[in-house]
Amino acid sequence: MNSTAQKFDLQEAPLKTYAQRWQDSKGRTHDEPLADDRTPYQRDRDRVMFSDAFRRLQYKRQVFMNTEEGDFRTRLTHTLEVAQLSRSVCRNLGLDESLGETCALAHDIGHPPFGHAGEDALNDCMENFGGFDHNIQAMRILQKLESPYVAFDGLNLTWETVEGIAKHNGPIMGDVAENPLFSFLEPARQTSLEAQVGAECDELAYKHHDLDDGLSTEKLHLDDVMEIMAFRRAWEEVNATYPRAPRDRLVKETIRRMVKRQVRDLLTATQSRIHQSGVQTAEDVRAHKEMLVGFSESMEAEGKELKSFLMENLYRHTSVNRYNFQAHKMVRSLFEAFMNHRKMLPPHWRARLPQDANDDHGKARVVSDYISSLTDRSAMREYERLFAPLGWE
Repeated sequence: MNSTAQKFDLQEAPLKTYAQRWQDSKGRTHDEPLADDRTPYQRDRDRVMFSDAFRRLQYKRQVFMNTEEGDFRTRLTHTLEVAQLSRSVCRNLGLDESLGETCALAHDIGHPPFGHAGEDALNDCMENFGGFDHNIQAMRILQKLESPYVAFDGLNLTWETVEGIAKHNGPIMGDVAENPLFSFLEPARQTSLEAQVGAECDELAYKHHDLDDGLSTEKLHLDDVMEIMAFRRAWEEVNATYPRAPRDRLVKETIRRMVKRQVRDLLTATQSRIHQSGVQTAEDVRAHKEMLVGFSESMEAEGKELKSFLMENLYRHTSVNRYNFQAHKMVRSLFEAFMNHRKMLPPHWRARLPQDANDDHGKARVVSDYISSLTDRSAMREYERLFAPLGWE
């Protein structure tokens, strides 16, 4: 990547020495003049937020399919919650808020329709063609598929933003590290503290907000949720303070206090690790053998208890399993149809197909790209168009 040479003055909050400073950025794949009103990381944030792929998250499933009005989270609202938590944590740790926010905003941008069920189905379909993984797909979207610019493909994000998105689950291991989408990112090293914050805030947000959605949709029952130690403790505190409050407000206040307690622990434990590690610069952070952003052991245990409860009681709930079954069927059927009848792809996607009709790997990747770009609703419409009785419009 080309390095950033030009400098300009912007008012910024003071950063710690180990924060990722935009002045030290490794630049973009395609060199561009610096903006006079935004830092490179702020510009990255705007590019992600204004992208088609980001907008499509509003109709992609978090836990429940977004097929009707409801107050439960979608993939977009979850992403916005993660981004806001990331900004807050980065600010308190003296890190670059915009870089942390951008990594959070893009962390789920590679998800196909129907959440993890859709990803599993696409991976099965792509078994003989390189597989499907939403992290790899995010890199394809950001570096190739999302192309609003005439001069180059992709969003041309800074090296640090791409690295943070690629490594939001930690260093890149195995064959993926050799993939050209990842190989230039120093795969085996840690990522910036800002990106690590985004990863931990993702875990924090989805567990507590999925719990909230499970209770509000009555897929989870309050008596069962009392098994969770952290919930029960916060519930008892809230009830002691507001003994006559309505049940729904007690639930919201309880979960809010759980989140607040986790954020405080994340800040305290992370500051302690940073101090003990002795890191002084962002490069020291990348060279450190372990992630430095994280919870205390006791809070980590509470998070695992909550995740285990959700896995057993919400993510494997009968209604969710039925959604998953339907999602698998739809994705498999769409994949087979488009692989066997390429002319049924929309024209602008058909134009991406390899000229060699026998290039099944190339064709499968285009079909996979198209299906993964669909929302829950558009995937269901495509399924109806192809498999409903003749004459359906």
